[in-house]
Amino acid sequence: MNLLVEDWGGKIQSHDISAKTGAGVKELLEKVLLEAELLELKANPNKLASGTVVEAFLDKGKGYVSTILVQAGTLKIGDYVLAGTTSGKIKAMQDERGNNVDEVGPSRPISILGLDSAPQAGDKFYVLEDEREAKQIASRRSQLQREQSVRTQRHITLDEIGRRIALGEFKELNIILKGDVDGSVEALTDSFQKLSTDEIQVNIIYKAVGPITESDVLLASASDAVIIGFNVRPMGNAKAIAEKEEIDIRMYSIIYDAINDLKDAMEGMLSPEMKEEITGTAEIRETFKISKIGTIAGCMVTSGKIFRNSDIRLIRDGVVVYTGTLSSLKRFKDDVKEVSKGYDCGLQIKNYNDINEGDIVEAFQEVAVKKKLKSK
Repeated sequence: MNLLVEDWGGKIQSHDISAKTGAGVKELLEKVLLEAELLELKANPNKLASGTVVEAFLDKGKGYVSTILVQAGTLKIGDYVLAGTTSGKIKAMQDERGNNVDEVGPSRPISILGLDSAPQAGDKFYVLEDEREAKQIASRRSQLQREQSVRTQRHITLDEIGRRIALGEFKELNIILKGDVDGSVEALTDSFQKLSTDEIQVNIIYKAVGPITESDVLLASASDAVIIGFNVRPMGNAKAIAEKEEIDIRMYSIIYDAINDLKDAMEGMLSPEMKEEITGTAEIRETFKISKIGTIAGCMVTSGKIFRNSDIRLIRDGVVVYTGTLSSLKRFKDDVKEVSKGYDCGLQIKNYNDINEGDIVEAFQEVAVKKKLKSK
């Protein structure tokens, strides 16, 4: 980014800090103030406030609480605020220590009450003189956002259908995501969408701040989705309806647990790969032709085990001449399920009698191997 710090001959100040011990924070703040003084960075406090939303969450007793940073102007109780697709009249303001404040100047963080829903972290906020205007802009923005989400939805095309058929096994995993704060919801959304592969598509069909409600469960039922709650719980009848509709609700408090569980679930959705495993080989030492039965091969197992239910290949001079199954496997006169290395046995190949001395019988089984997720 073409930034060069003072230590390396540049103009940008830098300072080592530790969030754990608090070392260096005081000195860093002093450097910030010095930089602001030298560059004459000033904000006008005598105008309508504007700034940025840092975080938002739903408090059970208070409602939607938004942490904001005032960057210009002065924010007062009773101001009409517009932030993203939300609006409202400020009812109360509290500083970082929970003290009530009546007005806030530039460069101060503050928690506000009064917005009608949770704004997204990073949204710009503005104070407007007219409440009606704030509401109109907020509703217009939410309408545009809805239209945008409908337009950006990928409708299935013939090419996409062809791609899915070529893959053979294509699956979709729909998720409804509810969290306690907007930052967590955004972080989980990004992490989940990164898990999408060519074979499994992860769709976040709805995400919001707040507890899991009945409408979330009904949406999950209609769209065949899984509900994931981060530091939130089902509210009212939501749990009872979920049990009745057989909707899976998963609750987490650690982001990595949610990501790992989803990964495991997606790997479980993948159809397993069938892999061939050679169980053993036997060398034909002698052949016996018996009328009405066919050719019996007297063998010595040279490696592994020969199982009665294994598929076999007959190998002559390094070339596979026949692939089939066994019709019988005996030790002396007894039928057996398996014969281990170093033991001799008699075997007969189903519907095949062209057996010579010195041929090798290779036994193999098809084993299901769990597929791993391949990232895009």
